[in-house]
Amino acid sequence: MKVYESEENYLETILVLSLKGEPVRSIDIVNKLEFSKPSVSIAMKNLREKKYIVMDNGYITLTKKGHKIAQAVYERHIIISDWLISLGVERNTAIQDACKMEHTLSEKSFSVIKRHIAGVL
Repeated sequence: MKVYESEENYLETILVLSLKGEPVRSIDIVNKLEFSKPSVSIAMKNLREKKYIVMDNGYITLTKKGHKIAQAVYERHIIISDWLISLGVERNTAIQDACKMEHTLSEKSFSVIKRHIAGVL
């Protein structure tokens, strides 16, 4: 099943918010992504239907399937943004560019970048 960029963004956001140790609610996603409440509500419904998340009493938790996707996207984000920063790209620009690249970069290219970074460090 194809995972769309918007779904990856929502899943990654849920993961990042959950790393703070607090339960994640839809309003937290609204505030983080600066999207409308109805847009986030529709997205959460779609993610539930695809079994990427579960919602209980207003709290959102990633399923195993959702967590796997979110973790992969987050890993790409961290590695790509850190790599760009190490190349001299300004931090905010690197983070913004990584957000775009993390969804479009092939697995093959990402693996090569990861190996290169591992060999450099």
